[in-house]
Amino acid sequence: MREAARKESEIFSELAEICASPGYLHAIAYLCYQNDTIRYADTLTPEDMLQRHSDFLVRTEISTLIGLACKEQLNIDLPSNEAIKRYIDKTDSLLKEIHESMKPSIEYIFDPSKVWDQNFNPFRDGLVLREAIFYSGESAYDFQYRDLSKIKYEKDNDWFLRNKGFSIQQIIDVVTSLQSLQNYKTNNVVREISDKDPSEWTFLPVYQFTAQEISDISNIAIDTVKSVIESFVASISIDEFNSLDDFNPLNAYPVIRLPGDEYLLFQIYSLVQALYETPFFWFNDDAAYRSMAMQHRGEFTENFSAERLKLVFGEDRVFTNIDIYNSKVKAGEIDVLVVFADRAIILQAKSKKLTIASRKGNDNSLQSDFKKAIQEAYDQAYLWCATLLNEKKYKLIDKSGNELNINRKYKEIYPFCVVSEHYPALSFQAGQFLKFEETENIKPPFVMDVFLLDVMTEMLQSPLHFLSYVNRRTSYGEKIISTHELTILSCHLKQNLWVDAEHTMLVLGDDICVYLDVAMLVRRDGVPGSDTPEGILTKYKGTIFDQIIRDIDTLEHSAIISLGFTLLSLNEDAIEMINNGITELIKLGRKDGQHHDLTLMNEGGSGLTIHCNDDHESISLPRLESHCEQRKYTQKASTWFGICIGQKVPRLRFGINKEYEWVQSNEIDELVQDLPKPQNLKGKNKINFTPEPRQSKKVGRNEKCPCGSGKKYKKCCLKQEWRM
Repeated sequence: MREAARKESEIFSELAEICASPGYLHAIAYLCYQNDTIRYADTLTPEDMLQRHSDFLVRTEISTLIGLACKEQLNIDLPSNEAIKRYIDKTDSLLKEIHESMKPSIEYIFDPSKVWDQNFNPFRDGLVLREAIFYSGESAYDFQYRDLSKIKYEKDNDWFLRNKGFSIQQIIDVVTSLQSLQNYKTNNVVREISDKDPSEWTFLPVYQFTAQEISDISNIAIDTVKSVIESFVASISIDEFNSLDDFNPLNAYPVIRLPGDEYLLFQIYSLVQALYETPFFWFNDDAAYRSMAMQHRGEFTENFSAERLKLVFGEDRVFTNIDIYNSKVKAGEIDVLVVFADRAIILQAKSKKLTIASRKGNDNSLQSDFKKAIQEAYDQAYLWCATLLNEKKYKLIDKSGNELNINRKYKEIYPFCVVSEHYPALSFQAGQFLKFEETENIKPPFVMDVFLLDVMTEMLQSPLHFLSYVNRRTSYGEKIISTHELTILSCHLKQNLWVDAEHTMLVLGDDICVYLDVAMLVRRDGVPGSDTPEGILTKYKGTIFDQIIRDIDTLEHSAIISLGFTLLSLNEDAIEMINNGITELIKLGRKDGQHHDLTLMNEGGSGLTIHCNDDHESISLPRLESHCEQRKYTQKASTWFGICIGQKVPRLRFGINKEYEWVQSNEIDELVQDLPKPQNLKGKNKINFTPEPRQSKKVGRNEKCPCGSGKKYKKCCLKQEWRM
């Protein structure tokens, strides 16, 4: 039973009182040092990152403390160690209590008067969502805000120079220099305080700085540095910050001006996020430039998304600003279109944010914000575009007025809804509010921000790996519970995302994300460590299996894209069987120069036949076609794949996909009656390469081979066959 809870406003008032205590800034400095510092030796490891996943405060909590401390006259006098400890303990207690107070009661969530209503969903309620929004994980890494800001505002650079006196690059250089300075001070503070009396111990100097220090590091004139810094100092009153959901000016303007020439910045993350978001307010105050800034903002989302997708799919498979016409009537517009064989991505971009009213839990505001940011993007992707993409009577016209000459028959179309701003609890809100339709070829939408798309295209830089992940992530939908999409991606990179049909839910803890965190820090910030998590991208690198995946990417053949999805979903034992089996086929073929093959059966009604030879395609392709048809028939499978691997050069030559309903045939029954059973990929099975005859019924040496190759039996399968 929960004790009688105090009102949130009452707890918040007490928290404001403790934050106004003399020298409370030293307590904030300690909390920031404990929460934001990653300690490592020579290289950064996932174990080092796990330090930050043990009872730490979320950034919104620390920002609240900073905002409340700044409501009163700042006092940086150093209290006693006992006082600082008392501040910290009391703060921790109040933050836990206020978190509990934000959670609606079970009786409210599962209202007995509503639970029998089939349309009742308590997680659409603003008061329920409010807690998820405040405590949601961060949308972006700090370096993403920093790096994307340069791209986001490159078209606004003249405005910065004309109105602020500095360029976007100079802002980034100042922020980067400040981060370097804080890192330096962080690494030295423990050594410095160890030489002092305990009564003088404090972490506050780590977060104090001067414009001169930044100027010395960045080599930017001190006047320019001051202008940049002052642009992120709050010039508006903080008196209206009276609840967790009120606008906290210290989020948009996180630099605090101290007496003299000193400044204070507790969270570098807040500054880089402000760098990404705060210029919007500057532009908005300039009536003459406002519309141009909004246009640039929308263009950034589309252009950035397209450029990132080109890293995966290449320049010639990604198209932007595509108009759809039926005769002379414009039926729709696609922001970004990606095509790969018989798969397509339709990306619609938006630049909307969650309003303050929504953060407060206002139901109407939450649904209105979501409609503008996500639902409209999806409706456009589905109704205007995806449903028309397979209709050849509709023409696709690029921004130059030319018709696209591309495939117009897609087996799978993936709608992407991408927002450019931090949208708290985005995936969770999408699960509650998004209304979508799924058809045979139009898959459920993937809702994301530009930061997730950035990371996905960074880590999955092959079309097959990227589409395979999208296929599974959208298929599993709400089966996977996680506070953030980055956690799900990290799980996939580490152990191959898979949810068995018999399981209804997979819950992932935030600590799984440390593997991705390390890789991104190494790639983007140059931190020493591994740039790729050990898992699906590393374990089979350089093997035959890896080569097949890369060859499927290169061939871009519709018949084998689904095979690629199947291969990438296999477990470790199955992949080892394929690697070992093909290795043995190649060995046998190089020894006797003959055709060899093996057949594997997968769970879920599909199978794979692998041929290994260097015969001309006019011979090898009909042979593979016939073999796959027979195997599919004997197993009554819904799908059967076939691939041909070269012997001298062990690369994928071609592939086929037999996908149709099983129909009984007396003729085929007789033909396949003596085919040996395929071996199952399930479990730790070993391939049996004992030679077996294809059939027991006598076939004349000069008769046509029953495999369907068209060759005489004596010149085909009579020589020797290997089956599993």
